[in-house]
Amino acid sequence: MSLLSKITSSVLLELQYFPPIQYFSKFFYYDEVLLEQHENYQKRSYRNRCHIAGVNGILRLSIPLKSGKNQAMPIRKVEISYTENWQMQHWNSIQSAYGNAPFFEYYADYLQSYFQKARTYLFDWNLDLLSLLLQLLQIEPNYRLSNSYEKQATDNQLDFRGSIFPKNQRQNDDLCFQIIPYAQVFEEKHGFIPNLSILDLLFCTGPQAALILEQSVRK
Repeated sequence: MSLLSKITSSVLLELQYFPPIQYFSKFFYYDEVLLEQHENYQKRSYRNRCHIAGVNGILRLSIPLKSGKNQAMPIRKVEISYTENWQMQHWNSIQSAYGNAPFFEYYADYLQSYFQKARTYLFDWNLDLLSLLLQLLQIEPNYRLSNSYEKQATDNQLDFRGSIFPKNQRQNDDLCFQIIPYAQVFEEKHGFIPNLSILDLLFCTGPQAALILEQSVRK
């Protein structure tokens, strides 16, 4: 059953780490994007992981979190762990995967400098990263943080929290999104891999990324 049951003007999303293309398509379809800041953390989601295309196929990058019971902890309180230099590891993986992409050098400095910063909380890391990504995409959508946690969305709002998920069996139908193929770095080896991190689209298509996002909206 599709989540889209009626005309809606806003969508409710959680913050994610280098979200997939489907996530960013929502900024084109809806008049407003509401970012959930009062939810609880959920394991094995895009909240602290992303998927990019490497030489051996899909490469999964995960932000390590401080030990403890993060599941069901308020998202604003989930802390990032820096016991290992995961920032350097992630950047090296991104550079290895996309160093030969047409627009890697165009965006590399912006993103590499971000990995030299530190944030205590996962939420703050993802929120600042989202702002940077929207700037690189050169889009200015209308988005804001939620005022409180609501179990159910309002009548004019689509609740898409937890709907864009790494595992297909846990994703919900999305009648407003369609895959738009574009040239990928390792496409000859692995074929086209859909709905990867926005990084893949940026590095491979550059200024055309926003246009492809707009085209991915099925109206």
